[in-house]
Amino acid sequence: MEHEYRTKLWVDWCPGCGNYGILAALTQALKELKINPQNTVIVSGIGCSGKIPHYINVNGVHTLHGRAIPFATGIKLSNPNLTVIVNGGDGDLLGIGAGHLVALGRRNIDIKVLLHNNGVYGLTKGQASPTLPIKIKTKALIRENIHENINPITIALSSGYTFVARSYAMDVKHLKQTIVSAINHKGASLIDILQPCVTYNDIYTREYYEKRIYKLEELEDWDPIVNSEEERRDKYLRAIEKAMEMENIPIGIFYQEKLKTTFEERISQRIPTYLQKPPAKQKIHENGRPIISLTEFKKIFKNKIIEVEE
Repeated sequence: MEHEYRTKLWVDWCPGCGNYGILAALTQALKELKINPQNTVIVSGIGCSGKIPHYINVNGVHTLHGRAIPFATGIKLSNPNLTVIVNGGDGDLLGIGAGHLVALGRRNIDIKVLLHNNGVYGLTKGQASPTLPIKIKTKALIRENIHENINPITIALSSGYTFVARSYAMDVKHLKQTIVSAINHKGASLIDILQPCVTYNDIYTREYYEKRIYKLEELEDWDPIVNSEEERRDKYLRAIEKAMEMENIPIGIFYQEKLKTTFEERISQRIPTYLQKPPAKQKIHENGRPIISLTEFKKIFKNKIIEVEE
């Protein structure tokens, strides 16, 4: 029987919220790939995007503010056979969680990050998020935003992500295909999803985006895939250049590299059995009792210290 990827829970985002498009696209991507729900984990932080795991019928973890990526990292490294997808807002992932976002890229762990980018903290009533440009005054701000903004694409590129893309929440077909490509990619993946907040962001609206968006894949000479070491620099710099465009907004895959090893592959070079027998699949008890007593563990640990000292 075909798996039903949507749960029966009532979806309680504001009417017209871009999250509906993200939920639809992610659900369709999982269905198209026939993803095994038992081997899939969706991790989220705090914010409107944090509700995603409640609405999709796979394993879900709703974690702390800014901590979705370290939770996802622990899950993936304990069982690298899982498909692990992070959903987080621009405030969650680029504010309190920014350090974790960078760490994931430099490690190139095979985790997919869907960044819900609406320029505001929607759940806490519309404060400026790290992606809102300076001098912009949205509905809930008393004065213009005083901070410079962060560009998620350039952050991901400079951090080492091997799949970097942007899509638009209201173009469900494009977003679905971008998510499919990210899941199929082996390595750290980030999709910057432009998402109108109909309640608190009256500047970056659906009308604003749809007047400016164009698709990179429709350009005749666009090829973001790095196939050799010689191509890396040019395609990296071109991706940065495209990411900096402001008046016209490109969506699509900016950069994809298949040459770098994943963090999981590097671990397996040190621990040859890691991929076949990761921590989550190792036996730790027999009929509810630990397979090794505390006394035996202390002896082993003591011997290891002695070996190191010698």
